[in-house]
Amino acid sequence: MASLCTKRQIDKNSRTQGRNAKVVAPITQHTPAAARARYWNALTETMPRAELDALHLGKLQKLADYVYEFSAFYRRRFDEIGLKPAHITSLDEYKRLVPIIDKADFIGFQQERPPYGDTIAVPLEMVAHHVETSGSTGVPLAVPYTAYDTERVGESWTYGFWAHGIRPSDSFYFAFNWGNFAGFWSCYFGARRMGCRVISGGGANSEGHIQNILRLKPTVLISTPTFAVRLAQVAQEMGVDLRDSSVRFTYHAGEPGPFALPAMKARIDEAWGADSGELLGIAEIEAFAPGCANRDGVHVNEMNVFCWSVNPDTGEEVDDGEIGENIITSYTYSGQPLLNYRSHDLVRRAHDCSCGVTWAKLDGVVLGRTDFMITVRGTNVYPTAVENILGDAEGVSPYFQLVLDREAENDRMTIEFEPDKEIPEAKWPEIARQVSETIHRQLHVRLEARPMAPESLPRYDLKTRRVIDNRPQELRRQLDR
Repeated sequence: MASLCTKRQIDKNSRTQGRNAKVVAPITQHTPAAARARYWNALTETMPRAELDALHLGKLQKLADYVYEFSAFYRRRFDEIGLKPAHITSLDEYKRLVPIIDKADFIGFQQERPPYGDTIAVPLEMVAHHVETSGSTGVPLAVPYTAYDTERVGESWTYGFWAHGIRPSDSFYFAFNWGNFAGFWSCYFGARRMGCRVISGGGANSEGHIQNILRLKPTVLISTPTFAVRLAQVAQEMGVDLRDSSVRFTYHAGEPGPFALPAMKARIDEAWGADSGELLGIAEIEAFAPGCANRDGVHVNEMNVFCWSVNPDTGEEVDDGEIGENIITSYTYSGQPLLNYRSHDLVRRAHDCSCGVTWAKLDGVVLGRTDFMITVRGTNVYPTAVENILGDAEGVSPYFQLVLDREAENDRMTIEFEPDKEIPEAKWPEIARQVSETIHRQLHVRLEARPMAPESLPRYDLKTRRVIDNRPQELRRQLDR
């Protein structure tokens, strides 16, 4: 692995400490030869497929043993269908026998007995770090990291950093607030794993982030892609040309980014004078797919996860090159393992890439969602979650639509709804205000609710069209265009 120092350096340092601790020279973590290496870990990243599959089978068998012994959730699921870990003797049997689960299966147990319910697989005292999903579908899923888990999830980012050209001599600027959201905590673990300098943007506003970057001179910006574009706009208003800044790389996650949307990459690269990259992660699974050196997709980290794809309508496995829903098993989270987990991401899987990495590649990253999702001012929003809230809103009729468009480099969602017919027009603004406040309270994003006159919205004979997407085609995922 590229991060190892030489035995000669360690021995030399030890002898120096023995003579005089005050003159100890620092150990060089990465030699010049290591910095020129093509891969972060050549042995694992270029492992032949037959060896990878054999490794997966062994890991999956051990994982099945582990969850059956330590996870009440999985032991109950296995017993309900008469499944024993010993029944899994091939990858095909694993896919066929182990139940496919969804986030909702876990959230219910956590709500009944917070914070983790029956989903935790370690004693509570072993939990070293509590994080959560964004809760963009309504309720966040709690994720307990053990200390071991934080090391493993951090390692996933380093593969992508290395392929992108980032090295231990680089410094990272994190342009976001440090809450419980799992996403960029794992990136922080990755920067620490690589040995880079870490700079937290903390609670700074956009102007503060620009000033921090100019003052502290980081070489890597970590943010969502749309926030990188927003920072560039703010810098321009401040009279700052970020192409002259110290930033040489930008790296992104949390929403469709540079490798999924070439137009987004061109925009970020031009604004920052830097090279933008992307990682695909799922908070409760891990940062499982670091970017490819070819900058046209991501590679599944097959040391940490096992993936396969299904037709979301039939549940049947699809072949390489066909679009299907990504089903993921994580080896990373000993605190809360997830087996055959529905991602709702529609992907096209391949096993042949000119970059030399043999891990499965997701061309174009995520091409679409089975539960359509957009990002509004940095927050992932599922239209289905908004629909669920509107369905229970007092004074709102069954006739409403969600209008998507683009404003100031961000996706915007406007709720157009018809109030119930018996409600006088003077009360419509109050209903709109209540709808907006309810959505903000439950989904943590502010959306404009706009009352429309009764009978003014379209009626449909068959399936109702709830989402009206007016965004530019080049800024949508492939299947949403």
